[in-house]
Amino acid sequence: MAFKLSSVVPWGRNIDEYREMFLLTDSDMKKKIAGFGDGPASFNYQATEAGYSVTSFDPIYQFTKEQLEQRIDEVKNIVMKQMSENMDNYVWDRIPSLEALENVRISAMRAFLHDYEKGKLERRYIYHELPDKLPYEDNSFDIGLSSHFLLMYTALGYDFHIAAITEILRVCREIRIFPLCDLDSNSSEIIEKVISYFRKDFKVEIKKTNYEFQKCADSLLVIKHTK
Repeated sequence: MAFKLSSVVPWGRNIDEYREMFLLTDSDMKKKIAGFGDGPASFNYQATEAGYSVTSFDPIYQFTKEQLEQRIDEVKNIVMKQMSENMDNYVWDRIPSLEALENVRISAMRAFLHDYEKGKLERRYIYHELPDKLPYEDNSFDIGLSSHFLLMYTALGYDFHIAAITEILRVCREIRIFPLCDLDSNSSEIIEKVISYFRKDFKVEIKKTNYEFQKCADSLLVIKHTK
């Protein structure tokens, strides 16, 4: 089935949020990082500007800058309305208000759009749909990141998540997945099965973070190669 722009709800996060969500140390940032489902986040742009190596993969990178910009404009008011109706599901400390949230998200997405065409030419933004095979050799990256995608969208099914994580682990020495809950802040129903599956061949652990915006979304799953 073709991936349609009309199904996309762009929502971007910045480098500070990425570093908190994924417990990325200064040492981690010096490694080769791959982001899966990065969408219109400004992480790649800000990391590149700071001299780091980040490659982002997402189905939305098949679209033009103009198409993405139009889609962002189409959905931002809808998203903010939904946020206003569900404020009790979020922790309003780092981001103190709806107005502040909109500013943070729009700022991140504007930075992404500013960098998008240059990043595509430099192959930092690569069109790809998991669990298809990635256009990279084994162990091409040190760390793979999945923000608000894997394990969160449980409707995609257990088999999809196993196949997607397996393919990421083919090209990455380690994967970090955040958060470990679904869209309603319930613990992901497939997390225990996923842990059991990968624990046979990999080092698997759950780590607490200092980042919590969506309530109960304060942990990440780390899966590492052991050799």
